[in-house]
Amino acid sequence: MTWYQTPGTALVTGASSGIGAEYARQLAERGWDLALVARRAERLTALADRLREHTGAAVETLVADLARPADLARVEARAAADDVTLLVNNAGINGYGPFAEADPALLTKVLHVNVVVPTVLTRAAVPGMLTRGRGTVVNVASLLAFAGDLPPGPLPHRAVYAGTKGFLVTFTRTLAAELAGTPLHVQVVCPGLTATEFHLTSGDAPVPGEERVHDDGGMAASDVVTASLAALDSGEAVCVPGLREAEAVDRLAAAELALREGSGRSLAPRYRTVASSDIGG
Repeated sequence: MTWYQTPGTALVTGASSGIGAEYARQLAERGWDLALVARRAERLTALADRLREHTGAAVETLVADLARPADLARVEARAAADDVTLLVNNAGINGYGPFAEADPALLTKVLHVNVVVPTVLTRAAVPGMLTRGRGTVVNVASLLAFAGDLPPGPLPHRAVYAGTKGFLVTFTRTLAAELAGTPLHVQVVCPGLTATEFHLTSGDAPVPGEERVHDDGGMAASDVVTASLAALDSGEAVCVPGLREAEAVDRLAAAELALREGSGRSLAPRYRTVASSDIGG
């Protein structure tokens, strides 16, 4: 069964703007009902009203700050419900800034929202999906997961943020391998610069007012989501929207294999055990 053959309810986090809101729009147009999660009640309500009017989808809103344990617990329970057949872990914050100067509390929040939350929600959703024999998980990471030792300028100071997105890439790819042969589909999406409001705040508080975008340009959120859904249609576990060479992902996997096969060999031939005779025993 393809992931979209029988739409159910899609739970989308970070749904009040940008990529999350675009997932909500495109999924509703494909016939999915929605459970939308975000901190901004007015934004969620307005989006839900538009989607109900234009698509006829059933849209539920869950106002939640996922950095708060009680709010996460509510969303975790919703992710485990029988009707959820698609989970989109889109919520994330950046915490950009020089590591030595960043607020430790903000960095802890970045780790919680970007790593703990998608792990908890995926763990809540997957067992039921396996029991029911269908389900899909999409984790939204970032091209910065592959930025490695590239210096800031023009890239942001991003040590913790990039690390969290690297976690999502590894977590998703490894989970996809674990679930190979089951009816479940697992994907990680790694967009580059996207025209959203993401860069207008470090994540300590949501952007107030009407939805807007930063001045740095980037790919349209609609193109990111279109690429993600098309990649799901073709069964791709890693989606890099706008990637010119699709083989680049295969080369990454090949490089990883070469590292694994070329490391971990015993160093014993380079050393010898000291015998008792050598020390006059």
